[in-house]
Amino acid sequence: MGKLFGTDGIRGVVGENLTVDMAFRVGQAVGIVLQEETGRRPVVVIGKDTRISSDMLESALMAGICSVGGDVKPVGTIPTPAVAYLAMEEKADAGIVISASHNPYEHNGIKLFGGQGYKMPDEMELRIEEVILSEKPIKVRTHGEIGRRHHGMRALKAEYINFVAGTIDHDLAPLRILVDCANGAASTTALELFGRFKARTDFIHHGPDGININQRCGSTHLEDLAAGVKAGKYDVGVAFDGDADRCLLVDEKGDMIDGDKIMAVCAGDLKRRGKLKGNTLVATVMSNLGLHEFCRNSGIDLICTDVGDRNVLEKMLEHGYCLGGEQSGHTIFTEVETTGDGEVTALQFLRVLAQSGKKASELAGVCPTYPQVLVNLAVPHSGGVKEAIMASPALAEQVAKEEAALAGAGRILVRASGTEALIRVMVEAKTEQIAKNLAENLVTFIKSLDFI
Repeated sequence: MGKLFGTDGIRGVVGENLTVDMAFRVGQAVGIVLQEETGRRPVVVIGKDTRISSDMLESALMAGICSVGGDVKPVGTIPTPAVAYLAMEEKADAGIVISASHNPYEHNGIKLFGGQGYKMPDEMELRIEEVILSEKPIKVRTHGEIGRRHHGMRALKAEYINFVAGTIDHDLAPLRILVDCANGAASTTALELFGRFKARTDFIHHGPDGININQRCGSTHLEDLAAGVKAGKYDVGVAFDGDADRCLLVDEKGDMIDGDKIMAVCAGDLKRRGKLKGNTLVATVMSNLGLHEFCRNSGIDLICTDVGDRNVLEKMLEHGYCLGGEQSGHTIFTEVETTGDGEVTALQFLRVLAQSGKKASELAGVCPTYPQVLVNLAVPHSGGVKEAIMASPALAEQVAKEEAALAGAGRILVRASGTEALIRVMVEAKTEQIAKNLAENLVTFIKSLDFI
């Protein structure tokens, strides 16, 4: 990607490297490029999560778009996938989401979708980036050419909830479910959505105050959910991230059901019903070896892409596959959606669980988990440090040496985060201790390269 756009839009700490001025400029650039592309006044749907900075950035983006003659349809606080869906339904030219997903509240981001509900193509994002970074003055509109803000758009939330509820044909009885909304965007939709079903559902962390999004809750902090499920004797717990495009679960014992296990359960169900297109599941290189084992044992082909739900979706669309995702909880069902949707994912898993008559732990147990250790090494935001580390021949040689020592009984993956200033070191091995020692050794080695 370019200088601004990472694997999931523009990210930064608000007031530091993501400012109101930049958001205004992004709005202008989006409006200009869309006008060039369509030859007319563009229409953009805008949604946001619950961060304290989201209102401010929303106002700047809308002002930027309107200043160059584009119209905006703000749909308020709503999950990221809802913006993708509503951009299609409203026949808009693009959708913008103001969110930093699972990151802490001081971060925020700007994600772009095209009018067909898919993440905006790299080529379009690069054109937008060129306008943002250009030193040429931007021509603003005057008089009747100034763009408009459409009002009454927040009522569209009900349309989105109707859509998500309609993705399954089961009432989810007799399940007892505990849902963690991460004090994020799901707080605005999950209560009504789950209220459509006969399952008994209770909720935690659904009172956003601007700074508590993802704070010791949601899909990145499952401790409260796990404790609540066990204490309340629930059948299953559901956890969303800040913008609700991810979903992880916990079983009745409080143990995590990650994205790999969710995909395994759903792939097995689709295969049994003859609906797993191409008999193939698409995952990423971060998926656990246990998912590989499940697919081998189940006669399912597994294709692994580079990290990022964008890469997964591109492979799915290229070959017509219907199920794919990431261990982190992004799961995509292309038969019903254009992007990962945590609430859709939850309902798909819960339908299988309710129909199976099994406990969640038994259902998810079809996919084993090999010991896996992930260490995140913080690096400077600027200066090309991430790129320099990843290009180091010495690092490549060290990884190859350590992987050879595993003798096929594990693997190593070192990669730069696409959304944060981190180098991620992931190791799988026969035991957790072996994996932990290897990961720590590699982190020490990376620090010794003198790039940090």
